[in-house]
Amino acid sequence: MGKRIIAQARGKGGPTYRAHSFRWKGRIKHKSTLNESTTGKVLDLIHCPGHSSPLVCVKYENEVTLLPAPEGIKVGDEIMTSEEAPIESGNTLPLKNLPEGTLIYNIEGVPGDGGKFIRASGTFGKIVAKSGNNVTIKLPSKKQKKFHPNCRAMIGIIAGGGRTDKPLVKAGTAYYKMKAKNKLWPKVSGSAMNAVDHPFGNKRTARKSTAKPTSRHAPPGRKVGSIAAKRTGHKR
Repeated sequence: MGKRIIAQARGKGGPTYRAHSFRWKGRIKHKSTLNESTTGKVLDLIHCPGHSSPLVCVKYENEVTLLPAPEGIKVGDEIMTSEEAPIESGNTLPLKNLPEGTLIYNIEGVPGDGGKFIRASGTFGKIVAKSGNNVTIKLPSKKQKKFHPNCRAMIGIIAGGGRTDKPLVKAGTAYYKMKAKNKLWPKVSGSAMNAVDHPFGNKRTARKSTAKPTSRHAPPGRKVGSIAAKRTGHKR
């Protein structure tokens, strides 16, 4: 009888793969009201184990929110959330009111969802074009994605851009870094495992693995690798 592969064990939700979310400071999101023009004051700069960038604690008239900190912000600064806010670092505006070429981050995928895209330290997007009911943004991956004009975004570059420059040096440092955010590490190739641990695993021959396309309706233990491939092999 076999045993659960890693993908199955993670899905079970046991303590091995559970994040220490009780240590996290909270969810980062835009102010809840969409059309209200307000000014908030930066109360504090916060380190949160669950986020790669430093966070700012912003107090509005009737709400306190956590947001990714832009470069150059400090305690006591004021940031605006408004359709008429000036084009300055830290302010939040709808995409339709931002000129082309503006550097932005923490972009909403749907108007009012609080922000989903470009939230890692040192990253930013760029408004490439505005046409009709779409605003095209160049993401940090260089891919271009279209957003609704009413989606909100913050202006600037997220702080903490030099975080990845310092080398990890040893495996133990990487272990604790990944453990803090519930990331699977180290990642081992299925073909390097024993047959009992993975469908690709074996030690009987020198071949790389038994990797092959698998059915869309395969059971969870077998559904690995190229799932329901439309085609395989080299393009002729």
